[in-house]
Amino acid sequence: MARAVSVDQQLSKLREEIRRHEELYYAHDSPEISDREYDALLERLEELERQHPELISNDSPTQRVGGRPVEGFAQVVHRRPMLSLDNSYNIEELRAFDVRCQRLADGRAVDYVAELKIDGLSLALHYENQVLARAVTRGDGRVGEDVTANARTIRSIPLKLSAKGTSSKDSDSRFQIPNSKSQISNLKSQISNLRSDISNLK
Repeated sequence: MARAVSVDQQLSKLREEIRRHEELYYAHDSPEISDREYDALLERLEELERQHPELISNDSPTQRVGGRPVEGFAQVVHRRPMLSLDNSYNIEELRAFDVRCQRLADGRAVDYVAELKIDGLSLALHYENQVLARAVTRGDGRVGEDVTANARTIRSIPLKLSAKGTSSKDSDSRFQIPNSKSQISNLKSQISNLRSDISNLK
């Protein structure tokens, strides 16, 4: 009995700590820990919940994605949830990912495409009749902020899609806004977290 109480207390403490860091990160743009430190806390919570599934609560940080949007922009419900990707920090985790993919492929060949992971502000771009209609931040994965006017100022975001490259009148795209090298060089002494810094540029 004492062991169960101890695990319950660990879970409660971890959840509260993660919620506090999410509040600082998403609602105040002032994180106290790095992304990797946050991931480590979340992984510890996920591991404890895997070991004790009967103690999983609906309000646990593992049951949702990200944090709540910052106030100041109109909030929009995503047409499709903006889910997050799992992280891997060592070869064992990468091999475990490959095993899962091979299992899902059920004997079919599996090919991988790798690219650099660039931190930044994630956007969902919604096009109607091939014209940009709305740009929404990721927020908590279900609800984000309408930043359409800001997105229209970014040259790499097409305001209109070519008919050749689209298969339907309505479409959704994912977009990532990173810091440029010149911005990093000029601001690196003042920046503790690049993703948070980019969020401030909204």
